[in-house]
Amino acid sequence: MSYRILQTGTICRMANGSAFSAVACPRLVLCPSGEIVCTFVAQTALGINDFKPMQSRSNDGGVTWTAPVPMWPEMFGAYSIIGSVSAAPNGQLYFFGTRTTIDRPCETFWSDETKGMKPNELIWTSSVNEGKTWAPFSVIPQPITGSAEAPGALCATRGGRLVCCYAPYRTFDSTLRVDTNQVVSLSSSDGGQSWEAGRMLNFRDETSNGAEAWVVELSEGRLLGTGWHIMQEGDAPNAFAISGDGGVSWGPTASTGIMGQSTALAGWKNDEALFLYNQRRFGDIGVWLARVRPRGTDFGIISNERVWAAEVSSINPSETTHANWTNFAFGEPAAVVLPDDSILVTLWTSAGHGEGTIAYVKLMIG
Repeated sequence: MSYRILQTGTICRMANGSAFSAVACPRLVLCPSGEIVCTFVAQTALGINDFKPMQSRSNDGGVTWTAPVPMWPEMFGAYSIIGSVSAAPNGQLYFFGTRTTIDRPCETFWSDETKGMKPNELIWTSSVNEGKTWAPFSVIPQPITGSAEAPGALCATRGGRLVCCYAPYRTFDSTLRVDTNQVVSLSSSDGGQSWEAGRMLNFRDETSNGAEAWVVELSEGRLLGTGWHIMQEGDAPNAFAISGDGGVSWGPTASTGIMGQSTALAGWKNDEALFLYNQRRFGDIGVWLARVRPRGTDFGIISNERVWAAEVSSINPSETTHANWTNFAFGEPAAVVLPDDSILVTLWTSAGHGEGTIAYVKLMIG
């Protein structure tokens, strides 16, 4: 085995009877002080439009964690916010994601009829004190019609560009046409004052949809973007593309050769990346990690192994497609590389009975 598991554990657990019964979008960042910050969102129940960003911290390499605290409690009644934390090379933290207005309690953000989301905004903010306080949110204009699905983190490059991506989704309006067969990239060279849009991933099938997309800078300066490619008839292999100009333009959309669900990325050595994904349908179920060195249209898989095993793929094992997302038993892995080259991986799990957990795996390569 290429990976050696060092430790497994729990960052937090939302117990039965608590105010929150569901968790999602766990993300990790390493601060200049050595502290690790884990952000995630809590909900009263899956599908409800009340995402509440939370954060927990570790000062011992992920062994123990502080009790989670809300990040923007003053906004909880007005907005549902979901997003990811990331770090710039200078140690500044960013939070990027979406916010959706809350019009009434317990409303849904998802329409089964249109397979769309309530209209939302792309937002970002930054912190210069390791996430203890944050600047006011800024809105990134969406370049095309539709709602935005943006669980991937913002990438701050060594050259000073800000790059992020999102998947366009339909809205509650069944008459509104949305070009969903793509993942949109957004990049800024002026600190987020203005943004350039492009297509990071381009799916030829017009009925396709992107999801769970991510972008990361490789050690030699290229950008790698990945995404879940969802087709009307079922999933295709995860897709990827490469940018050599800081996200302004992207090379051809290519197949990773991996039939996973959800994607996340972390930079590694020697122009390599760590590619994380859920596996619920096409092999041993759980969270997998692939070490890759992408070149052109070759994803360059060096190793690809399961690092966290699940007992079940979903609450109802027969329902594992993207359309059954509220049935999933685990998901959304992400990772951060620590100073000793160990890798900390997070994910959420659900018992299906009002209990959500943020779990972690710590491992070494080799």
